[in-house]
Amino acid sequence: MTQRSPIALALLTSSLALTACGGGSDSSEPTPQPPAPSNTAPTDIVLSNDSVDENAMGAEIGQLTASDSDSGDSFTFSTEDSRFVIEGDMLSLAADVAMNYEAMASTEVSVTVTDSAGATFSKPLTIMVNDLLDYYAFPSRFGADTSVSYSGQTTRHVLIAELNHYIGNQLLADLDSGVLTSREEVLAKLNSFYLITPEDYDLVADSFPVSFMEGTTQTVLRDLSSSHKDLSGKIAGNDAVGQYQDWNNGAFVGWGAAGSTSPEGLVNILFGLLADNAEQHLGGAVRMDPFGNPISAIYLNDQGHDLKQLIQKHLLGAVAYSQGADDYLDNDTEGKGLLADNVDNVEMKGYTALEHVYDEGFGYFGAARDYLDYSDDELAAAGGREAYASGYFDSNGDGTIDLFSEFNFGNSTNAAKRDRGSAANAMPTDYTAQAMNAFLMGRQIISDAEGALTEAQATALQEQVTLALDAWERAIVTTVIHYINDSHADLATLGTADFDYATLAKHWSEMKGFALNLQFNRQSPLSAEQFAQLHSLMGDAPVLSGDVAAYQAQLMQARQILATAYGFDPANVENW
Repeated sequence: MTQRSPIALALLTSSLALTACGGGSDSSEPTPQPPAPSNTAPTDIVLSNDSVDENAMGAEIGQLTASDSDSGDSFTFSTEDSRFVIEGDMLSLAADVAMNYEAMASTEVSVTVTDSAGATFSKPLTIMVNDLLDYYAFPSRFGADTSVSYSGQTTRHVLIAELNHYIGNQLLADLDSGVLTSREEVLAKLNSFYLITPEDYDLVADSFPVSFMEGTTQTVLRDLSSSHKDLSGKIAGNDAVGQYQDWNNGAFVGWGAAGSTSPEGLVNILFGLLADNAEQHLGGAVRMDPFGNPISAIYLNDQGHDLKQLIQKHLLGAVAYSQGADDYLDNDTEGKGLLADNVDNVEMKGYTALEHVYDEGFGYFGAARDYLDYSDDELAAAGGREAYASGYFDSNGDGTIDLFSEFNFGNSTNAAKRDRGSAANAMPTDYTAQAMNAFLMGRQIISDAEGALTEAQATALQEQVTLALDAWERAIVTTVIHYINDSHADLATLGTADFDYATLAKHWSEMKGFALNLQFNRQSPLSAEQFAQLHSLMGDAPVLSGDVAAYQAQLMQARQILATAYGFDPANVENW
C-alpha cells in the first residue's frame, strides 16, 4: 500500500475544495433540479349504493369516490343530469324527482370527477329502482292478465264530474241559446247525468261525451262501461242489500227535519232549486242576492247555496263513500263485501268475488293506480312537477289520460289537500299514504290467499280496511273543518268591501255537502247524536242577517265536535 505524507494529503484536500467551489471560474453549470411530478387524471368513479326506492322524492342514493394514482389528490363531482344533484360526494335525486319502478326499473346518470389540477374523468352509473308495493295491479290466478277491475266505479265518478262540469260551464249557455226552454227540460237534462235506465243507456252510451276534461282515453260513456251504469241505482237507499240504515225510510239526517227526505230525495230537492233559478232566468228576471246585488251564476240562489257544490259533494258521499264504506268494504252481510267468496272466479272472469268487491271499494276512493307517485301538491293541483301538476299523469306515455288508472277523483284529492294544510305543523297528517298503503296491503292479502282466507288473513284484511276507511273519512272530516274555517272567515267580512257573497256560498255549500257524507260509514267515530247536532249547528243555509256572530259561534262549536270525535291536533284544526 502506498502511503501519503501529511503534507501531500493537505495539498490534495485543498485542491479538491477549490475545484468544488468553482475556483473562481465562470465556466461552471448549475446543478440540475429534479423534474416536477406530472398529474394523472382520475381513472374510475365508484358509487357506494346503486339503488333507490321508488316514490322516494329527493332521496339520497350513495357516496361517490374516485380512483387516481396521485396520492392525496382532492376531487369535485358533478352531473348535468337534472334528475340528480351532488352535494360534496353524495349523489341524490333532485328535490322534486322520484323514481317509478313500473315506468323504469333502472336508469343511468353520467357523473364527472375533476381533480385538483383540472383533469377529468366521466362515467355512466346505473341506478336500480327498488320495486315496492305501490301500484294497484295484481295478477289473476285464472289465466287473465289482471284480476283488477272497477270500471263501474270510474264510470260513476265520471258521471258526477260530468254533471258538475255541465252545471258550471254549460247550463247557462243552453238556457241562453234556446237548447233548454223550460223548467221541465232543465230537470230532464240534470237527470240525464243522474238517472239513466238500462234502455236509455244503450241509446245514449255511444254518444254521451266525456267532456269534463280534454285528452282522455275514454271519449264516450260506452268506453267507460259497456253495460248499464248510473248514479241513482247506487245512491244510499237504492241499493237493496247490505246497507246498515234504511236511508229511504227515515234514517237520512242533515237536511230539513231528520228523516224528512232521503239521499235521492235531496238530489231531487237540489235539482229543483237549480231548475227554479233556470226558470227565473228564462223569464227574464234578474235574480238578486240578500244584499241587493245581481246574481250572475245560474247555480247560486239567494239563500246562500252554491247548488253546483252541494250536488257534487252530496253525490260523492251518498254514492261513492256510501258504496265504499257501507257496501264493498263492510263485513256485516253474509256473502257481500269482505265476506264475499275468494275461491271461484266470477262469470269466467279474471277475479274472485272478493277481489272484485275490494277493487270496487278502492275505485270509489278515486285514486290513480300510481297514487303514491304524486306529491300532495300535485294531487291538490297546487304545484309540483309540471306533468303531474293538474292531479293526473300519462304514466303509460300513450298521449292520453286513462280514467281507469291515471286520474285522481273525489276524496283521494281531498286527502292530499288536508295533508298540505298540516304539513308545516308539529303533527302533520299523511292520509294519502295511510289510505293507499292500506288499500294495497289489503289487496295483497287477498291475492296471497289464493282461495278462502284463513282466520288470520281475514283479521289482517279487516285491519287494513279499517286503516283505509279511517284515512278516507278523515279526509272528508278535515275538509268539512277547512270549509267551516273559510265560512267563519267569510262571515267576519260581512258588511265590508271584502265580503263576497259567491265565495261564502261556495264555502258554506262545500262544508254542508261534505258534512252530509259522514253518516254513511257504519264504523265512523262520529256518533249519530253528534252527527245530528253537527247539522243542527250548521243549519240548511248560512245565517246572513240578524245575529250572525251567534251563527259563527255555532260553526266553531260544530268544528269542536269534529275535533273531539276524531282527536285532531288543535294546530291542524286551526290551519285546515
